[in-house]
Amino acid sequence: MANIFRSNDIPMSEILVAINKGLNQLPDFQRGWVWDDDRIRALIASISNSYPVGALMFLEYGGDSIRFKYKPFSGSSSKNKPEILVLDGQQRLTSIFGAMYFRGPMLTKTNKNKQINRYYYLDIEKCLNSTIDRVDAVISVPEDKKIRSNFGRNIDLDLSTKENEFKNHMFPLNIVYDMIACTQWQNEYQKFHNYAPQILDRYMNFNAKILAQIQAYKVPVITLSKETPKEAVCQVFENVNTGGVSLTVFELITATFAADNFELRKDWEMRKEKFIQKSALSISNKADALLSDVSSTDFLTSITLLSRYYLRQNGGEAISCKKKDVLKLKLNDYKKYADQLTEGFLQSASFLKEQRIFSSRDLPYSTQLIPMSVIFAVLGPMAQDGTIKEKISRWYWCGVFGEMYGGANETRYASDVSGVLGWIHDGKEPDTVQRAYFEPTRLLSLQTRQSAAYKGIMALILKNHCCDFISGRQMDFIVFLDERTDIHHIFPRDYCIKRKIDKKKWNSIVNKTPLFARTNRIIGGNAPSVYMKRIKDNGHVAESQLESNVRSHLIDIDDLKVDDFDKYFLKRAKSLINLISNAMGKKVINLNGEDVVSAFGGALD
Repeated sequence: MANIFRSNDIPMSEILVAINKGLNQLPDFQRGWVWDDDRIRALIASISNSYPVGALMFLEYGGDSIRFKYKPFSGSSSKNKPEILVLDGQQRLTSIFGAMYFRGPMLTKTNKNKQINRYYYLDIEKCLNSTIDRVDAVISVPEDKKIRSNFGRNIDLDLSTKENEFKNHMFPLNIVYDMIACTQWQNEYQKFHNYAPQILDRYMNFNAKILAQIQAYKVPVITLSKETPKEAVCQVFENVNTGGVSLTVFELITATFAADNFELRKDWEMRKEKFIQKSALSISNKADALLSDVSSTDFLTSITLLSRYYLRQNGGEAISCKKKDVLKLKLNDYKKYADQLTEGFLQSASFLKEQRIFSSRDLPYSTQLIPMSVIFAVLGPMAQDGTIKEKISRWYWCGVFGEMYGGANETRYASDVSGVLGWIHDGKEPDTVQRAYFEPTRLLSLQTRQSAAYKGIMALILKNHCCDFISGRQMDFIVFLDERTDIHHIFPRDYCIKRKIDKKKWNSIVNKTPLFARTNRIIGGNAPSVYMKRIKDNGHVAESQLESNVRSHLIDIDDLKVDDFDKYFLKRAKSLINLISNAMGKKVINLNGEDVVSAFGGALD
């Protein structure tokens, strides 16, 4: 395979001229402006000191494999077709072009994100003073070139005329790469000061030590050939880009679709807002909406799966959604399937709520939404049939408790889409269902809600119609929100620490359950026998109802009454294993192994 790139140092002056002529432009990724005034001054200081500012990455424009919409740099009015697209270095080059080449004011912002227009100067005296940091010699002035204080009443520096530039020894940076303009400014500056020897000597040093360094400055550039495949562009960018805004699959597809005048970003933002609106706990609580973590790349991955699934049904190539497949997505396919897939995501959210998963915080795997959305999109109304939904449920819980979706696994996405849909149509069980395995001792290592299995067990407890200890209310969608439901210890933390109970046990999922915030406050750090008696004696709930409420959490009430942690712990572990087994539709094995008996104090069968 021919070399797809070359790397060499290019003079900054050459790059800026090409930007001005429109020969170097930007792919239309529609990224926002991100560099503020202070960062621009620091960048100018680095260049004036001949410090490196990082490599740039260019792409030759005009190949058959990549067709992006392009746009000129801010400040360039050229209508030319580009020869080069800048993939990495937009912010740096925009800053340098605006501050050191473009003759008009540069649009930037303060460190508080307020938009401002600025011109940049070098203070000649400060540049030559070795005790002054170079960045302090880079002067930023407003559009009228007057720096004011005292709420605008006092003018501290006025550079609005050339004479004032000369008087204050301020060199305008936007002429630094124009040799004729530099020479003219030098002559007029020296004439203004009557060719005083100290002025001539100072400017000679300034020219040699500062201006010449800037004018000769070179930057390393990696240039990808026009034949580079899209997936290679993305991969190379990830390898060389160590900071700034990363180049994602979504950015590349956005620029590709923009060439056909389709605004992918606007279309995605509309769908994202719909996801949040439809899956939020409430109008005032959108941040934790069930679908809030679905990313633009997730959506493109899903739509690639969906289009490839239908293609496969018609004898096409195998279902796949690797990066190279997503980058081949056609605009026509996107338009054809986007609405159908959107409905698939919304159906997925409804399904998850039925499983008692209400928010993104409690979602075991956001990645499992990718194949799930495609499955629901293909099935449509059929997914509501009881037998079909039961299979989807089994597949889902096998993915959760088998912990199959711990990373971006494009192969599993594709396998599960074809596998689940084939299973629904009387095929064999999909790979995820066949391979899923839950190790009983895993219950002890589930200590925080970081784990998918931890979140899954809590959802199953909710789905088992558990009721709050005191109110007796079932924890459905509305109650879950209104009562600020959270996960709490059954044998309280303080009690367990005082009794020196093994933390691996008392802090595990086995000793936790969802409770209302008010109930948890009443429980406090007391022994179960104490807090149950207090709840009953204070008239919060009748004893029989309290016991029924506690049992709904798969807790043996008799063990709680006598504070027998070991018996309670073993029985609840068995109950949780049964929940998991029923959800997965398969038996959990090794329930009486030596490791299990040692860990729980008895077998779990």
